[in-house]
Amino acid sequence: MSEEKLYSLRNPWFSISVGITAAIAVLAALVGLIWLPLLQPNLKLAGIWDAICSAAGVPGPSTQAGAAPPAFKTSNVVVTPEMLTRQDQVSIGRGATLAQRCAICHGPQGVSDANSPNLAGQFAAVTYKELSDFKTGARVNVVMSPFAANMTDQEMRDVALYYAYLPRVPSSQVNPNLLPPAIVVTGAPMRNIAPCGSCHGEIDVKAGSPWLGGQSAVYIKAQLQAFASGARRNDISEQMRNIARQMTAGEIDQVARYYEAQP
Repeated sequence: MSEEKLYSLRNPWFSISVGITAAIAVLAALVGLIWLPLLQPNLKLAGIWDAICSAAGVPGPSTQAGAAPPAFKTSNVVVTPEMLTRQDQVSIGRGATLAQRCAICHGPQGVSDANSPNLAGQFAAVTYKELSDFKTGARVNVVMSPFAANMTDQEMRDVALYYAYLPRVPSSQVNPNLLPPAIVVTGAPMRNIAPCGSCHGEIDVKAGSPWLGGQSAVYIKAQLQAFASGARRNDISEQMRNIARQMTAGEIDQVARYYEAQP
């Protein structure tokens, strides 16, 4: 029996295995830290070190120097879980009066028949954020932008609290037998798509994410397409744009029809 040490560089099998393992580790580092980051078309990197920093989640030299501001207005609303959660009856009453101007598109009880979003029962923080974004120009719509332009911050809060106070009404397209598509339940991990339900109410509800159950399929589909094309860009940190860009036309249609059918 050989007395040569197993873990010794003099052992050729040990030396070869160590060399192969080291080569694989180096190759994996080159691919994961340099090659793949540099392949991303939307990620502007100054060089190899920037790519390594980006892959590691560390601000690189170009990031620390200050990124160029976008050429369009971004949302300046900071949404927290506690935002507009207290039911202020006086504010709700003022909101009910103000909301009469909204009835032509959003319905007298916050339920639309015109493929506009249903606002009854919507989270107050969501409605307030969208009104604020319309006012500042972070989100643009030919009807809502001029409507919100003259609203005060308190009026936007009042309207948001009023609609949150109203009960959610099932849509005419309710179909409890419609199974949720995979994109809603599990997402698409290989394309960096989180499950829709992880933010929009099926699994959990994240602050600032709207409740989608019962919304018009036409409206949901239009918004996903707008996020995908970049026409709508008031999502903080581009979370919806990044997801919508990766979704197929079929997945967008499935999501729209599924949420419309929910009570």
